Amino acid sequence: MISVVIPVLDESASLEQLVQELDLVATKQGYDLQMIFVDDGSTDGSWNVIDRLAQADSRVLGIRFRRNFGKAAALSAGFDAALGQLIITMDADLQDDPAEIPRLIAKLDEGFDVVSGWKQQRQDPQHRVWLSRAFNTLVSRLTGVQLHDHNCGLKCYRREVIHEVRLYGELHRFVPVLAAARGFRVGEIVVSHRARSHGESKYGLSRIPKGLLDLLTVRFITRFGQRPQHWLGSVALLALTLGTLGMGYLAILWCVSRLPGNDPVHLHQTAALYYSLVLMLIGTQLLALGFVAELISALVTREGDAYSVAEHTDPEKNTAQKLVDQETSAVSSEQVKGNGA
Repeated sequence: MISVVIPVLDESASLEQLVQELDLVATKQGYDLQMIFVDDGSTDGSWNVIDRLAQADSRVLGIRFRRNFGKAAALSAGFDAALGQLIITMDADLQDDPAEIPRLIAKLDEGFDVVSGWKQQRQDPQHRVWLSRAFNTLVSRLTGVQLHDHNCGLKCYRREVIHEVRLYGELHRFVPVLAAARGFRVGEIVVSHRARSHGESKYGLSRIPKGLLDLLTVRFITRFGQRPQHWLGSVALLALTLGTLGMGYLAILWCVSRLPGNDPVHLHQTAALYYSLVLMLIGTQLLALGFVAELISALVTREGDAYSVAEHTDPEKNTAQKLVDQETSAVSSEQVKGNGA
């Protein structure tokens, strides 16, 4: 089974056509397809359309949020309800072409765990295209995951990826980066990008600072998530060292100034005193913050493995893992039935 997870926010005009296009792909390729629409607080009647589509087609599952929680939350809800061993994500505005799904899966079969789309010919205003290119270049350089289009909503995952990658905030665009940090293989293919025919874009200039802050968060999580003190402590020790050297220099200067024949030095009139004190204060705070971060990291690590296992040489352990996956799918199936009821 292949599950397609589609976050929806005020896209009522495009949903029926999207289901028709997905159905066409599934029929042509012989896919056992599950379509999951997550209504993220729409106000244009999108849920009524989703409910009608679900009544007409048992492959359609609708999930409605009480209010807008964000795309990452919508994807998480969709992932929890997904029954397929392969999970496709795409936007609901028809700019992502369902006909690209077979190519994504074919690329996945080459040994990848995540395949991301690359909208090489974007049908968006030029200012958005240039901003996106600059952002994608920055993400690739800082994270080491070389993708041309981290923002593309059209992606394909193996089920084990979504089991291990935790989404929160607005980190949905960085799922390939988070997956790569767990050791999963990430690939990319060029996909078609269609012009918007309904609605308006949900992304504006206000997303730029949020995206940069999320990038810094991902950079820290992937590099120092299990050892935050290595980064915070390094900066703290540097600040403490500089502050201590500055105070030592001032102490020697003060002592020398008290020798006969030298002009006395008044340290409270010396800017170096305040610089040194500030550096020592910052260093102490960062060191304490690092210890707190280590305690939090230790507690979180107990709840989830700090590693990712691909397979075992022991057949029994491989069989046990498959049983766990089957049980997870069964639980998800019961949740789907409960939602339908």
